[in-house]
Amino acid sequence: MHRLLTAGACLLVMLASPLAVAQDAIRTIGILALGNPNPAQFISEFKGELAELGYVEGRNVKLEIRSAEGQAARLGPLARELVSQKVDVLVPYQTPAVTAAKAATREIPIVMASVADPVGSGFVNSLANPGGNITGISGATAELAAKNMELIKEVIPSVRRVAMLANEPDPFHTTMVASVQRAATQLNIETKIVLARSGDDFDRHLANVKAWGAEAVLVQPSLPLKQVADSAAKSKMPAFCPNTSFTQAGGLMAYSADLTSVYRQAATIVDKVLKGRKPAELPVQISTKFLLIVNAKAASAIGLKLSPLLLTRADEVIE
Repeated sequence: MHRLLTAGACLLVMLASPLAVAQDAIRTIGILALGNPNPAQFISEFKGELAELGYVEGRNVKLEIRSAEGQAARLGPLARELVSQKVDVLVPYQTPAVTAAKAATREIPIVMASVADPVGSGFVNSLANPGGNITGISGATAELAAKNMELIKEVIPSVRRVAMLANEPDPFHTTMVASVQRAATQLNIETKIVLARSGDDFDRHLANVKAWGAEAVLVQPSLPLKQVADSAAKSKMPAFCPNTSFTQAGGLMAYSADLTSVYRQAATIVDKVLKGRKPAELPVQISTKFLLIVNAKAASAIGLKLSPLLLTRADEVIE
């Protein structure tokens, strides 16, 4: 009898222990990324915010991470794989990943991380009332593309021709192109739109737009940014992008949403969903903090002189 009581007491202690409770409460978050730009910063900041909210990997949360390595065609199968694992919430990073996630499930909650145009892309009914199983945060990329056109005009006042490298498989490219062309008209700038994709010869793309007479190039963030930055450097073409990852990859300049803030906000929305809030009831958030990042080293390499005023305004200057 004494042995039976002791065993029962031990069992009760085990069941009451924090570890046992935590193991029972493990939630699974599926992360889906295109892979351009590298999702490492997003994953790091997302995990950091989750940790501050009390989520510890292996104790009460599990992350299932899938990257398409820049190949958009892989996103659909990867999204369906995560859905088949019955993740508690699906977190697609960037617009192409959201498209794949939306096609894969109408039941599992989806929290968009850094999506470009959630309403225009048909992901939600409206920002205030998303409806369905999708909510998240937008980096306002379309508006920032226009701001980057204004930045090009400021840096090169005499500019007359600007090329844009648009990511053809990314459905957001049509919205971004329209925004760029509207801004270009107001700035009296002629544009040439180049429909590109991961795996292209970007040296050739840059050579072609330079032959056309482009004095600068604007880059869609879902293209392989390191490749594009390297090609721009070879052609001595001033290159701009509405994503700070571009300057870190060697590009000249970026006016972008504060991505650290965006990625961490995505984690706070996931926390609300895991605690029972429905995506349909959670308004889509819009980034309100923006950064100007200047790569002075890249400017020097192509012989572009930057004004002291611009460098003073910059939130970060890469030397």
